[in-house]
Amino acid sequence: MIYPKDVEQKLGFDQIRQFLKNYCVSSLGSQRVDDLYFRSDYAEILILLEQNLEFNQLLEKGEAFPSTHYFDPRELFPVIAIEDSFIEEESFHKFSLSLQTIFDSLFFLEKAKLFYPRLFALGESVGLDKRILSKIRTAIDDDGKVKDSASVELSRIRKKLREERSRVRRIAEQLFRQAADQGYVPEGVSPTIRDGHVVLPLLAEHKRKIKGFILDESSTGQTVYLEPAEVMEVNNEIRDLELAERREIVKVLKELTKLLRTELPAVKDAYDFLGQMDFIRAKAKFSRSIEATLPQLSKHPDLNWMHARHPLLFLSLKGKRPVVPLTIDLTDKDPLLLISGPNAGGKSVCLKTVGLIQYMVQCGLLVPLHDKSTVGIFKNIFLDIGDQQSIENDLSTYSSHLRNMRFFIEHASSETLVLMDELGSGTDPNFGGGIAQAVLASLVNKGVWGVATTHYYNLKLFADQTPGIKNGAMLFDSQRLEPLFMLEIGKPGSSFALEIARKTGLPSSMIHEAENIIGKDLTGLESLMKTVADEKQQMGEREKNLRQKEKEVNEALKKYQHLAQELEVKKKDIINTAKSEASLILKETNREIEKTIRHIRENKAEKKETRKVRQGLEEIVQKVKPTEEKNKFTERAVVKEGDKVRLIGQEVTGTVLSLKDNSAVVQFGDIRSNVKADRLIRSDLVVKKEDTFSRARNAGINIFEKQSNFNTTLDVRGKRVEEVASLIDQFLDDAILLGQGELKILHGKGEGVLRKVIREQLKKVKQVASFKDEHVERGGAGITVVVLK
Repeated sequence: MIYPKDVEQKLGFDQIRQFLKNYCVSSLGSQRVDDLYFRSDYAEILILLEQNLEFNQLLEKGEAFPSTHYFDPRELFPVIAIEDSFIEEESFHKFSLSLQTIFDSLFFLEKAKLFYPRLFALGESVGLDKRILSKIRTAIDDDGKVKDSASVELSRIRKKLREERSRVRRIAEQLFRQAADQGYVPEGVSPTIRDGHVVLPLLAEHKRKIKGFILDESSTGQTVYLEPAEVMEVNNEIRDLELAERREIVKVLKELTKLLRTELPAVKDAYDFLGQMDFIRAKAKFSRSIEATLPQLSKHPDLNWMHARHPLLFLSLKGKRPVVPLTIDLTDKDPLLLISGPNAGGKSVCLKTVGLIQYMVQCGLLVPLHDKSTVGIFKNIFLDIGDQQSIENDLSTYSSHLRNMRFFIEHASSETLVLMDELGSGTDPNFGGGIAQAVLASLVNKGVWGVATTHYYNLKLFADQTPGIKNGAMLFDSQRLEPLFMLEIGKPGSSFALEIARKTGLPSSMIHEAENIIGKDLTGLESLMKTVADEKQQMGEREKNLRQKEKEVNEALKKYQHLAQELEVKKKDIINTAKSEASLILKETNREIEKTIRHIRENKAEKKETRKVRQGLEEIVQKVKPTEEKNKFTERAVVKEGDKVRLIGQEVTGTVLSLKDNSAVVQFGDIRSNVKADRLIRSDLVVKKEDTFSRARNAGINIFEKQSNFNTTLDVRGKRVEEVASLIDQFLDDAILLGQGELKILHGKGEGVLRKVIREQLKKVKQVASFKDEHVERGGAGITVVVLK
């Protein structure tokens, strides 16, 4: 139940209805806006809110939901219901377009029913046969006219009509030429139409010279419009055909109307669904305009709201300035809130925000709250807002307030939300305050929920001392004497009457006199409340500054920790990289020493000396060997797919094809091999011998780039002999510069000319230790394997 009857006007919900109507695209939807009403059934409200939310989501995603041809056929239903009646072609054309919209909507929701189950459920009751639309389209064209093919007889009649009309034109043109040759017609005219008849324009003095019927004359009377007798006969035939055509059209329309009549209940359900879609779309568009959400819904009275905004105030200030949000929490323990504070401080707006948002929710509309807010369901909403004096009923403002109070006391319960603005005003403050306190006490005893605003001290004191009701204050900047429009629950607010009076420029002597009249007790209490408010505001500012500084300190600490961690990682990375590079240098040195040892052994040197040399070398290698952490972090961090890499301690360069866990697939020349990733190092990180770097720098060569692009196999098949020499020279120079050990030259077998030329050239290069044919299974004589010193 709502009280009084004009609750919607007092809260501003009538304006919301108008917004919803503006968003509707048909009278089907507008009618549902008019039918919108306050509900108290939890299940019904939840369904309406979830429908609203789903259409919100549909609009946010930009889904192509049908939005045109929302035709309202309800005025035609009584005609359709009459036996042997029919509706006109244009109406069937609108039926065709709107039925297509209905079937498209149902098809959309069928496909998306997992995302929009509430909307899909609305269409499940629509059982309209699609053949109705098919039959209408078979008979009615895109211009809203009955097609020739609608019936065999209609096709014959229209064909005959076209022939007769063509004959009329030919006869009229022939007679006109004859009359023109004889000078019977005015200059510059032609056959025309009068009252649907083809007529000849003739000079008035010659009107008797051609048989026919005069249908009209010009304004001067000098020209008459005559229907020739020959044309009259044909026109009579045409009129008969037109009447026959109309009879046949009516016959077709009756058949289509009969089809609708047999399915009329299903047709009504279909258009009821269409109206619901229009209405829910309007609700969704309005919800988006006020940035509304679906809060937590409780089956019982509850009011725990965060960031509540008055929807109409939000729309009026949109793009100008933000609305200060309201946070309010009422519980079963303290269901009543008494708000005090200065005039124009936002008390009434706060009260109306509570009333309007609660009313919207129980009408099935999403509301501008934080989605973690809780909104309960009330059986009743009672209002006492504004001046309600009535001349007709001889009621003063205060009398009307008292009448409302009596109604509240008689009918309110623990499931009622009561909103009372300026409680106790309108009469002597001493008596008004006492009566207001008695009313509040009665409502508290009933467990009524609600919000009241006041300036009376006795009510503030009552709220502070009575369980079931608590104080709330609209905050005020006492320094600048400006309202902050923020609600603080737990303490009463000051009216700041004397401060505002000073700001408006009242003389100080007058203000001093007012203080004396008011008395020390009240002015002292007002000053105390003002002091508390000032201290509260200062504490709030200090707390805000402390939170900001704490945030800055935490950010600086995180930044420091991040930098320290990053430096530690880089330190380990640099050390391990240096060790890896040193290890590679020793590997290359080891290769040279191994050659020396082999030479010594071949020359029968003592094994003891050889063992001593190897042991000393191994000690050096262990000192600069990369740590395990290097293998796990640094090298794997830099090796990725597509990199040119080497096996640690080896010289052959390959390309990483893929990486998975600690395993890598690497292409070494023609061979593809699976190796552990921690055994790989990027080629551009390998350190060369000092003389190699010196030569490269002196020559202006980027050795790392050359190394990453080098391939140990050279393909010269198809090249001319004179081209091969320069390619071989460049290939060998790069290989020697990069310290490669083994190369392959792919020349093919053929007649052996390239093979012979290449090997003659290899004999002349001092750095070539040997060359031979590749293994027969890997190419044999078609490939020369070159070993460098």
